[in-house]
Amino acid sequence: MNLCQEPVGGQEFVTEIVCQEDDLKDGQMKEVIVGDQKVLLVRIEGQYSAVGSQCSHYNAPLVKGALVGDRVRCPFHGACFNVRNGDIEEFPGLDSLPSYKVKVEDGNVYVSINKNSLKLTRRVKAMCRMVPDIKHTILLIGGGPASLVCAETLRQNCYQGRIIIITKDSLPPFDKPKLSKAMNADPDSILLRSSDFYQQHGIEVWTQKEVVSVNPANKEVKLSNGTLQCYDQLLISTGCRARPLNCPGADLKGVKLLQSFEDAKEIHSSCLGHKAVVIGTSFIGMEVASFLSDKAASVAVVGTSSFPYEHSLGPEIGKMCMQMMEEKDVKFYMNDEVMEINGENGKVKGVLLKSGAVLAADVVIAGIGVIPNTDFLAGSELEVDSKKAVIVDKFMRTNIPDIFSAGDVTSFPLTIRGDQRVNIGHWQMSQAQGRVAALNMLKKPTEITSVPFFWTVLLGKSIRYTGYGEGYTEIIFKGKVKERTFLALYIKDEVVVAAASLMFDPAVAHIAEMMAAGQIITKAQTQSDDLKWLQM
Repeated sequence: MNLCQEPVGGQEFVTEIVCQEDDLKDGQMKEVIVGDQKVLLVRIEGQYSAVGSQCSHYNAPLVKGALVGDRVRCPFHGACFNVRNGDIEEFPGLDSLPSYKVKVEDGNVYVSINKNSLKLTRRVKAMCRMVPDIKHTILLIGGGPASLVCAETLRQNCYQGRIIIITKDSLPPFDKPKLSKAMNADPDSILLRSSDFYQQHGIEVWTQKEVVSVNPANKEVKLSNGTLQCYDQLLISTGCRARPLNCPGADLKGVKLLQSFEDAKEIHSSCLGHKAVVIGTSFIGMEVASFLSDKAASVAVVGTSSFPYEHSLGPEIGKMCMQMMEEKDVKFYMNDEVMEINGENGKVKGVLLKSGAVLAADVVIAGIGVIPNTDFLAGSELEVDSKKAVIVDKFMRTNIPDIFSAGDVTSFPLTIRGDQRVNIGHWQMSQAQGRVAALNMLKKPTEITSVPFFWTVLLGKSIRYTGYGEGYTEIIFKGKVKERTFLALYIKDEVVVAAASLMFDPAVAHIAEMMAAGQIITKAQTQSDDLKWLQM
């Protein structure tokens, strides 16, 4: 390929011929190299465009993703980017992609990159700054992804008032999904933004502070230290907390819950060379057991069903995951439950099961579900459901004016299920809801229409999931679960309501795009051996 460096308007660009004009058909993409930088080249409706090639979330190669219309969906975790301008349109991830100049001349396709930005793989959207004279405050309770994306979206849309994020955590917003997947992560490696970022964009982050009550009439919140903070608009994004064990011995030293960075660090260090028992075959419990499998002296998992994930992913996938872990000497005690945790001198010694088995234990980690963090809303007249999740509409509005809610703490109408009210604890959905809340705070009417996308990692293998499978009556498989290469399609009322895969990319990403476009995937369609509809 021909490479040249040319000054344009005082700026120096690296320009390269990357392909011939007829090399790509409409709806196709390829990865090309310009000055040592990988670039995603796309052709849509006869027009070429070029953007960064790596997802801004975890740097996945977007060329392996699903291209539908003018956006590409990451094959790993479902983030979406507009291929014409690089803007992020669906989460996870925070940043957009750089976009590059494309020129077609004499049958050649040229891509030009500013020499100063050759090494950049992501682009932060432009944001305004706070203006001190503006007496308007938006208060965001909770330090998770919903609050962070809400704050950034406000600044991206010219909100110049005061933004305060209040979090009980010791860290500013961090990558919480990593806590169960890499429990020994360095704190700096999991921060979503640097302290300089918050300072530059005028976003206050108050760590280790807890809101204990909300007074909508006075538009103020009370903190645990007794101080009051006024607001003009409020976001409730307090997430959920781990459900504690309710059995004798649950208060012994060595019984752990995974909620914070400090919890992850403590579980990791206390399990090194010691006997660990994980109670619960939730996604969190299984990920913790997976991480500890080569670090603890022994790992045992206790579950109440026949297989892990039996109700969410199905018994076939649950059995496969169990076998994977058993190959790493993780012991499973299924169709069982904990009756008592035995101790000696105030510290865990063993776990007594209903079956009569006694498991030796130095550390017990519970992963038995979560509880929405809404106790502080008592007396506020904010409406919550039977499980204590905050009820919102499609605009993330609560029943009280100027109070919005987003993230795991909400019960919201899910578009792909005919606005059925659901509570979904997905990282991606929390970010999407934070964005929608911000836009509606600014009187820019926007509905939450995102398709749920989730992933879990066991022993280095990622299972991807999209949709909402509750109530499915049948699973249709492509590939073979036993061979650990498969696509599972969850059927309800003769249509696909969810999909999960292992080593079958970009099938789940493509199904997510089909669902986002409102396309119905019928059971009959899935029964065909022809996978062209999946772009496989």
